[in-house]
Amino acid sequence: MDKKLADLAKDIAKKAHAPYSNFRVGAALVTDSGNIYTGCNIENASYPATICAEDVAVFKAISEGETKIETLAVACIDAESDTAIFPCGLSRQRMSEFNTENVIVVDNEGYKKYKFSEILPFDFKF
Repeated sequence: MDKKLADLAKDIAKKAHAPYSNFRVGAALVTDSGNIYTGCNIENASYPATICAEDVAVFKAISEGETKIETLAVACIDAESDTAIFPCGLSRQRMSEFNTENVIVVDNEGYKKYKFSEILPFDFKF
């Protein structure tokens, strides 16, 4: 399943709307019910209105009645370096709301899987 999610994240990144940064990102996740959802980043001329790929995938899953994310993969197909691109802090916090267990970060060499607590050890909780 990890490779499938990594491949889906790379594929969906091609559909990103990134005319300002040319930084196309894709995400694919699987829920605890086994359903897969994808998303790509959608930029806006007003940068704060931009939506990250991870958020699009999470929003799609939750709007379909899902409540728990098992694993989410994220890939940037336009990164200028070989360094893997991790979800931003806001996306990580959103992912924490739905008990995300694992995150797969895709780079030019392949992918690496992390426990969610490794990339956001201190999420905000009410």
